[in-house]
Amino acid sequence: MAGPEIERLIQLLARLPGLGPRSARRVALRLLERREILMEPLAQALTEAAARIRPCRRCGNFDTVDPCAICADPRRDPSLLCVVEDVAALWAMERTGSFSGRYVVLGGLLSALDGVGPDDLGIGRLLDRVGEGGVAEVILALPATVDGQTTAHYLAERLEGGAVAVSGLAQGVPVGGDLDHLDDGTITAALRARRRV
Repeated sequence: MAGPEIERLIQLLARLPGLGPRSARRVALRLLERREILMEPLAQALTEAAARIRPCRRCGNFDTVDPCAICADPRRDPSLLCVVEDVAALWAMERTGSFSGRYVVLGGLLSALDGVGPDDLGIGRLLDRVGEGGVAEVILALPATVDGQTTAHYLAERLEGGAVAVSGLAQGVPVGGDLDHLDDGTITAALRARRRV
């Protein structure tokens, strides 16, 4: 059907999240059909990104400078430290424009089933940042999953007894959410986190 170069392109594209073999074939075909406007600029952007973008040693975010732009920004509040699972979660937080502190990217979550322990994550980076002083609150912005909650509990225990407040994101009914469409766990969390109106 296709030569080895095309098959290799399809196989590599299929490794991307959200793309299976059929979607990868469609993407490869679109790239090949629009070589000058899509494929060549994409290849150049990928080459430049691979050469220049690195994780920030301070927080784990991706940037072309180290420390990253967020860590180096003097307008950010250094007393607020938000712990996230991965860079995608950091970008989601930044997209809201509602957090003005700094971050620590763990690079995953604790998972006994997957063999991920504390030494496999950026927990040392978090403890070092807190140990440097100046951090008043650590916000655990981790997913409401078993692994996310296990990780949050572990981190809260590690930070317990220090001069740092530890908080988590509120969980419950999303804005615009209809109770009839929510799962039982979300409704239970919303009831527990209720507040006066």
